[in-house]
Amino acid sequence: MDVSIAMWVTTIGVLIALIVADFFIGGRKPHEVSIKEAGIWTAVWIVLALIFGGFLWWHSGAQPAGEFFAGYITEKSLSVDNLFVFILIMGKFAVPRIYQQRVLMFGVIIALVLRAVFIAGGAALVSEFSWVFFIFGAFLIWTAWKLIKEARAGEEDEEFEENRLLKSIEQRFPSTDKYHGTKLFVRENGRRLMTPMLIVMLAIGTTDVLFALDSIPAIFGLTQDPYIVFTANAFALMGLRQLYFLIGGLLKKLVHLSYGLSVILGFIGVKLVLHAAHEAGANVPEIGIPLSLGVIVVVLAVTTVTSLMASKKRERAEREAEKLDA
Repeated sequence: MDVSIAMWVTTIGVLIALIVADFFIGGRKPHEVSIKEAGIWTAVWIVLALIFGGFLWWHSGAQPAGEFFAGYITEKSLSVDNLFVFILIMGKFAVPRIYQQRVLMFGVIIALVLRAVFIAGGAALVSEFSWVFFIFGAFLIWTAWKLIKEARAGEEDEEFEENRLLKSIEQRFPSTDKYHGTKLFVRENGRRLMTPMLIVMLAIGTTDVLFALDSIPAIFGLTQDPYIVFTANAFALMGLRQLYFLIGGLLKKLVHLSYGLSVILGFIGVKLVLHAAHEAGANVPEIGIPLSLGVIVVVLAVTTVTSLMASKKRERAEREAEKLDA
């Protein structure tokens, strides 16, 4: 897809305008986000993604639009896994509910900037070295296997552990142990101190980098166009804040999510390996975008349905056990 500098600048400008509008309309005043508000804004961001995909279809044809939708759905599904960790971070730092939406907004912005750096680096590697697809593919297949092993073992992250960058910042810069509204810095006894608000924002943003190690290679398996990779990530991340409040209580019911994500990552990993082999001159089939998009959608639908069925069955068994104990 031929993307001019003007189109890049316009796209980034529109995305910044959308983020600013989101802040002033829904996030400027600290408040507890209701299910209704979260649902409306989630729908708004999904509609905006659909409109952008339609624009790509009109501007460049079905192929780029299909790659965008495949990338967007993949990034959106992988971002749901981020929400588990975000909940742990909110709990560890005891973030008051009225400030959580502000934390998520700026945490996601930090994550988007860091992902842009990752995407630029990935695009440079892909354009210069086609063999890097072998590495991306093998990494995704290994990650998929790891997810399956963890899911079968019933392993869950019960406690958030700060990364080295965050620990280094806390050690070098003194901080308070109390929230001061939405302030990031305060002065106490003549010293300028960080507040927990800034620390938790950095925790959200930098922790997302770990997830980007999976998601960036995954989307490069669907498209090698940096413009589509960036915009798919942007739309998936920008709706993450509202999704946190909308399905936060339902996350524990998605008991098969790890299995679904492992299938998607494994599938894209195989697609990358086949693509790399094809680029190396081997006579192997390549997996097209229509098939990729179909597999992703079907896997997510099946995972959601089986998860809800399993959760309902487990809840019924727990109720019956409580009746017997009584």
